[in-house]
Amino acid sequence: MRFGSVCSGIEAASAAWHSLDWRAQWFSEIGEFPSAVLAYHYSDVPNLGDMTRLHEKEVYARSVIDVLIGGTPCQSFSLAGFRKGLADPRGNLALVFLGIAEAKHPRWIVWENVPGVLSSADGRDFSSFLGGLAQLGYGFCYRVLDSRYFGVAQSRRRVYVVGYLGNWRPAAAVLFESDSVRRDFAQEQRDAAEVEECSGSCKPLSFVWQSGFGSVSAREDICGTLIKNQVPAVYVDGCAPRILTPIECERLQGFPDDYTRVPYRGKSAEQCPTRARYAVLGDSMAVPVIHWLGQKIMEVDNTILAWYPDPS
Repeated sequence: MRFGSVCSGIEAASAAWHSLDWRAQWFSEIGEFPSAVLAYHYSDVPNLGDMTRLHEKEVYARSVIDVLIGGTPCQSFSLAGFRKGLADPRGNLALVFLGIAEAKHPRWIVWENVPGVLSSADGRDFSSFLGGLAQLGYGFCYRVLDSRYFGVAQSRRRVYVVGYLGNWRPAAAVLFESDSVRRDFAQEQRDAAEVEECSGSCKPLSFVWQSGFGSVSAREDICGTLIKNQVPAVYVDGCAPRILTPIECERLQGFPDDYTRVPYRGKSAEQCPTRARYAVLGDSMAVPVIHWLGQKIMEVDNTILAWYPDPS
């Protein structure tokens, strides 16, 4: 499978899909430090920069992709932001994403955002995005997935939209397990309640952001986007906080150890700035979730090709 990645960050997609033998045709990332991470790990893949100017690049024009993936900036859809939605230029990058899908016609699209997108502008922003997909001929499904159910030690809920060109059923087969309509949700709720009531030595870790302006609770996003002078910290059973290391944050997102420890601005990897590593990890998608989506897409895609073999 060939894919194009926009708002690439440090490339959770490439880290997740390498084992599936999927290959990126190009990246689109403008951040200085994440671009350095990309250049270090994926020197053979061109980073085309600004996603609004991809049409100017020859590599983009001649590329053929099966999958388009991107997590357009979430700030305009986040509860922590100003909630301007598509009125915010960052939110409008979701529409640029649609333009790229229209130009390249990948069979599959994967789009990620914060749960706040569901209620932005009373749902109109998300509806506009999905309506755009439909106009381009994509059938789609969306689901909120939490990284803690994919083998990493943090709760990180994100909305994932999967689209398939021409039909919604393949997208549904990717995002929803065959037994999902037969689950005992009442039992699941009871199991969840038992976990919530766990106490004593079973107390869960309490994560916060420590800053010069006091402690800010971050129950959900252990590695949430860094704000000025903040670093991720952890409380254990009410004890004083300890700052999480960059390697711990890499593991919380499913990356290999020292993945973000790269040469930067003429300095060696040993001198790589810690705060920059925290920031890009906080902005990233969770690798195990993207890997699971890739596996499901590959399974469904292979099934479709078996049913309807390529006439060429």
